[in-house]
Amino acid sequence: MDINYKVQTDKTIEEAVAALKDALAGHKFGVLVEHNFQETLRNKGVEFDKNFILLEVCNPVKAKNVLEEDLEMAYFLPCKVGIYDIDGQVYIGMPLPTQLIGMTGNERLLETAQEVEDIMVSAINEAR
Repeated sequence: MDINYKVQTDKTIEEAVAALKDALAGHKFGVLVEHNFQETLRNKGVEFDKNFILLEVCNPVKAKNVLEEDLEMAYFLPCKVGIYDIDGQVYIGMPLPTQLIGMTGNERLLETAQEVEDIMVSAINEAR
């Protein structure tokens, strides 16, 4: 199984970011940080010609539940969603929470990971 989930969209990157933010809000997930890799690297004196926006998103209740179970799961939080362009085609994608948590061997968190994954996949599909 692939560790990532991604879909193509006919939207521009800007349209896809806006649609994803709206879809996530509808599922009680908020955007904590928005990273524009092209802009950030340019500000550091490094030219990067790829357009990649990374959103760090979180549902506070789910995050609290995970952290109360195992504080070291903070390594995997918040969830990351990328919106990027490859050869003129825009994609929205993320690492699958079940795959990330599955690597830890913490079976108790797989149910929460599946809930989060289902919500995130739904939001990405709505945004597409």
